[in-house]
Parts: sequence; C-alpha cells; structure tokens
Amino acid sequence: MTRPQNNANRLPLIIGTLLAAGLIGAALFAGADNSKKAEADKAAPAEFNLAGQPFTGKEDAPVTMVVVEDFKCPACKGFEDKVFPVLNTKYMETGKVKAYTIIWPFLAEKAKLPEDDSKYAAQASLCMYDQKGNEGFGRYRSVLFRAQGEESKVWATKDTLKELANNVEGLDSAAFAQCLDSDATAARVEANEKQVLAAGVGGTPAIFVNGKRVDATQPAIEKALDQALAAQP
Repeated sequence: MTRPQNNANRLPLIIGTLLAAGLIGAALFAGADNSKKAEADKAAPAEFNLAGQPFTGKEDAPVTMVVVEDFKCPACKGFEDKVFPVLNTKYMETGKVKAYTIIWPFLAEKAKLPEDDSKYAAQASLCMYDQKGNEGFGRYRSVLFRAQGEESKVWATKDTLKELANNVEGLDSAAFAQCLDSDATAARVEANEKQVLAAGVGGTPAIFVNGKRVDATQPAIEKALDQALAAQP
C-alpha cells in the first residue's frame, strides 16, 4: 500500500529551492550590473594631466590628441615615420589640433633587460623638453626614433642619449648631461606611467582624441579628429 507523501517533509526542500533560485537571480543581476559598469567605464573619456607635457601644434587648438609611446617600440617608430607627419600637416600645423606626447617606458622592463633604457630615453626626452621646449622635444623625438635599435637589446644608454641629443641645435650639452645623469626627470616619468596605466593603456602607440581611445591607424584617427572638430561650438 502506497502511503501519501507528508507535505511537511517537503517544505524545507521547497524553501531551499526558492532560496537558491533567488541567490542565482541576484548573482545574475549583479553580474549584468557589473558588466554595464565596465562598459560605461570603458566608454568614459580618459583624464590626463597635460600640464607641463610637450605638444605639437598651437596652444589654442580646439581639439586635443594624446599619443602614448615608448622610444623602444617598433610600432611607435612606424607611427612617427608614416602617420604622424600626415596628421601634423593636416591638423596641427593648421591650428586645429594640439597633439601631446606622453612617453610610457615599459618595454625594457617587460623584456627584463639588464638596463631600463626605455626609462632612460623617457627621462632624456623630458630633459630636452625642459631645456629646448616643444620644438626641441619634437626634434629629439624624431632623432630617437630614427636611431631606434632592437627592442630586445639595450641601445638607449645614457651615453648614447647624450650623443644623440647633440643633434638638437643650440643644446647646452653639459646641462642636458647633468639632468640625465642625476635622474632629475625620473619622478615625472613615473607620474606619467601612473596616469597612462590609469587610462587603461596596455600597449603603444595608444591614441586618445579628447580623452577617447581610438585605433592607432591614420583613417581611425582622422575620423575621430574630424568628428571632434565638427562637434566644436
């Protein structure tokens, strides 16, 4: 004879099932909420402290572009050789865009080289900027990318950086050497590293137009710049 089931015995099972379903629903809701937050954070413009950073273009240009580079980065050299000159002629020289350069020295450390020549080069570039301003920095930047050695080897030694600096006309070589040897700009390089990482940069070159990340290709950059210019009041 089959006995009728005791509903009281089933009550804990029902309650447990309902609780489990509730927890799963809450987890799914939280996951969806976190996903939306991550997408919003990704879409939010990056904020850079550009005070005292070298730039190309006119002071009152309405649109700001930030270029994050490492002097040891081959892709950055390609960008400087092929893309930046075109952008410079079309946007910076015409007063439409002001392009800041922030050096993020990460490749030497990533490759575990015996000397952090990425950092040496970053410090040297700021030593040049302090002495010769935007024009001197731009000239030295070009010199360093032309002299770029193998990514997996130490080539930007302090002696080499001093020698290359002599290509900038009117340089006070002794003052430049003292700046580099004393690591006078090291703290600023480290501050730049922090803000680059805070912006979510994971490789170079990284391009931002009015704080928004864009692909480091000429068509993508020009599209972003044109849209930013069209949005100006």
